Amino acid sequence: MIPNPLRDPRDRRLPRVPEPCALVVFGITGDLARKKLLPAVYDLANRGLLPTNFALLGFARRDWGDTEFAELSREAARQYARTPWREEVWEQLAADITFVQGSFDDDNAFDQLAATLDELEGTHGIGGNAAFYLSIPPSMFPTVLKQMQRTGMAESTPGRWRRVVVEKPFGEDLPSSRELNALVDSVFGPDDVFRIDHYLGKETVQNLLALRFANTLFEPIWNGNHVDSVQITMAEDVGIGGRAQFYEKTGAARDVLQNHLLQLLALTAMEEPVEFSAEEIRTEKLKILRAISVPEDMETFAVRGQYEQGWLAGERVKGYRQEEGVDPASLTETYAAVRLGVETRRWAGVPFYLRTGKRLPRRVTEIALVFKRAPHLPFAETDTEELGNNQLVVRVQPDEGVTLKFGSKVPGSVMEVRDVSMDFLYGEQFTEASPEAYERLLLDVLLGDATLFPRNAEVEASWAVIDPLEEFWAGTTPHPYRAGEWGPRAADEMLAAEGRRWRRP
Repeated sequence: MIPNPLRDPRDRRLPRVPEPCALVVFGITGDLARKKLLPAVYDLANRGLLPTNFALLGFARRDWGDTEFAELSREAARQYARTPWREEVWEQLAADITFVQGSFDDDNAFDQLAATLDELEGTHGIGGNAAFYLSIPPSMFPTVLKQMQRTGMAESTPGRWRRVVVEKPFGEDLPSSRELNALVDSVFGPDDVFRIDHYLGKETVQNLLALRFANTLFEPIWNGNHVDSVQITMAEDVGIGGRAQFYEKTGAARDVLQNHLLQLLALTAMEEPVEFSAEEIRTEKLKILRAISVPEDMETFAVRGQYEQGWLAGERVKGYRQEEGVDPASLTETYAAVRLGVETRRWAGVPFYLRTGKRLPRRVTEIALVFKRAPHLPFAETDTEELGNNQLVVRVQPDEGVTLKFGSKVPGSVMEVRDVSMDFLYGEQFTEASPEAYERLLLDVLLGDATLFPRNAEVEASWAVIDPLEEFWAGTTPHPYRAGEWGPRAADEMLAAEGRRWRRP
């Protein structure tokens, strides 16, 4: 019997609404909560994707009452919400907002938080279900997790789930990552830990799987027989803003390369999963992360840089060492580029070039497959002077979509072949705007869907790639580049050494 799609719980086209629950946000007064989490909660409510029995709890040191916290939340949600503002939606949500004041080492405050959760079972019917979002510095994780363990808040029981959301960075190297993972796993079960990488919540990243595995057009050529190289870029036109304290300890490689870019590489290179489930997708990603090889010649193929003052969008901007809170002699990189290999049959011999940087000409994240040139061209050399390699480019942000670049004859009486592009834009093809990444990921946490969340083994495999690079770079001076340029000259020389060059997005 064919199941009715209107009733089949496996039909993923139907909106999924979590069961009654609470969301507890530690560090609710920080930028992440204000600009991303609170707006995401409102947007979910506005789209009818939160359960009727839902409560939001904020925990922070500020001496606020529920009314003051609700007003702050309202201002943040209204300023940063993706969906249209509807006062009636907010009023209904605001009635379910509670604030608990206290510091992370305050036993009484955590006792009060635990008591408040217990009360919500009766007043809001949440059934004891709760997700805890650690929007706090990693250094505070041990204190908060031990408090949650002491009060019993972290314990899942039959008929009641408790989950925790951990923000990156997941440690600062492999040993610290293992220590952090062991700490989290000692308090929560492995299936209850959600390590959030907001890039995996972006619609275009998820579309990469559909592009590959729902179309016979691309999969036969998605391999080293046809692909010359892969370039994955995350460029930012902004500087470090007010994050000097964080950035001085982290740098571009730990901040972006270790998580965002290696996850994009894994999704690009992975084999087809047996089924579209969290476990099977993460299994295939992990195989790729463990198959990554770092360059033997790091002097040439591992480059880091630091921006100096320059011009960007017609404005003169400061160099990194002139930013407030930065050591004037800082050796922290704001740019990192590396050539990696993936030692599988599909990708053997294909270089994966990854780069990320701040104060670059524009904000863009993209995955570009550069194909090999045709083995024989029956044209005169002058006919194809402006013909480059075919390219398939997945634009993650902004202007989300896919571009296919190929050769075409120029109209006229002579034979001249040059590159042209075919573009698919999400904003033009679909009437519904893509959900913001945190919107999707928060909903998945409340649903218990771990498809887009990396597990311990993935995080540790990523650090195994980054640690050798950090060891090589330790104590070395980053290559300078002016703000507004596409990075240091050494990064261009890295590709030129193999007869290639970076795309200019």
